[in-house]
Amino acid sequence: MVSISHETPQETRARLRRVLAKALFTVLPGQWAYHEHPAGPMPQPSADALALVRDEESWSVLEPAQGDEAEVFGVFSFHFPAAADNSGFVGWLAGELKDRLGTGVAVLCGYNSAQGGIYDYWLVPAQLLDEAVAHVRSVAAKGGEDGR
Repeated sequence: MVSISHETPQETRARLRRVLAKALFTVLPGQWAYHEHPAGPMPQPSADALALVRDEESWSVLEPAQGDEAEVFGVFSFHFPAAADNSGFVGWLAGELKDRLGTGVAVLCGYNSAQGGIYDYWLVPAQLLDEAVAHVRSVAAKGGEDGR
């Protein structure tokens, strides 16, 4: 269920830090890249693919990098506890990472009812993965200190 919150920016920050502290945070091994395929029939992604997205002109498959891609990403994910009010999480954490790393992120969402509902895959430039992960862990630790 999508939550609607009416709160001050400070209350939002504190709530989302608590959500982050309780989320299952996983760093995926390896490097990841988008591989493009012509529009038309759906391509057969590798068994390790994380996402398959299309626009009017092509399919994009997010899967392990093969070594010749121009852009490669590090990926981490969040699964949130059921009933957690994570409204605003993507915008908030993306801003935190932009301030810290100087780069934007890409976020892909899915739904798994057995693990609390919405989950996110976060993509950052591969060379910034370690710094992004360290920052996420630091912010999560502050959320655990917030209590409530």
